[in-house]
Amino acid sequence: MNVEQVYKDANALLEGHFLLASGNHSNRYLQSAKVLEYPKKASQLTDALAKMIRESGIEVDTVCAPALGGVLAGYELARSLDVRSIFVEKKEGGMELRRGFEVKEGEKVIICEDIITTGGSAVKAAKAIEALGAKVVAFASLANRGFCKRSGSTTEAKPECKLPNDIPLFSLDDFTFEMFTPDECPMCKEGSIAIKPGSKN
Repeated sequence: MNVEQVYKDANALLEGHFLLASGNHSNRYLQSAKVLEYPKKASQLTDALAKMIRESGIEVDTVCAPALGGVLAGYELARSLDVRSIFVEKKEGGMELRRGFEVKEGEKVIICEDIITTGGSAVKAAKAIEALGAKVVAFASLANRGFCKRSGSTTEAKPECKLPNDIPLFSLDDFTFEMFTPDECPMCKEGSIAIKPGSKN
């Protein structure tokens, strides 16, 4: 599967001048919501991701996603794996399980995001689940921004990656984009103004 082409076909691989959540700037941006608005495309992606997870031999009871961005990807991955889907929500300083969701002691959980950048949200989700006695057996995402090492990739983890080294990351492809600090951004020097394309604008 050509994941980059799937994103392009859905107008989800954006080109321009973008302000990232980190405060850095980039000329490319992945907007997974544009892929996931088409259920058939979403299922094709998560079926491929589920195949990778199954082939690894990892046993999974539940998929847990950080809200809001990971919920659709997590739900579709759970469907592909034929397991339960839950999500955690932000609270001050971390995340927590709400809405009557529960996990059992030793329950095997995959934390799923639409995109893994440094993995900060995924780690917060993992801590919330593990605090309740469940065991995080893997992380998963449709796309990996190249800061963390995904299973099967030759790309090494960068210092910014927050995911633990002893738990695998399954992702369909690496998307490594150039990033610039505002002071060093060539687009800013040309007079362009960065826009924030994510969910918080």
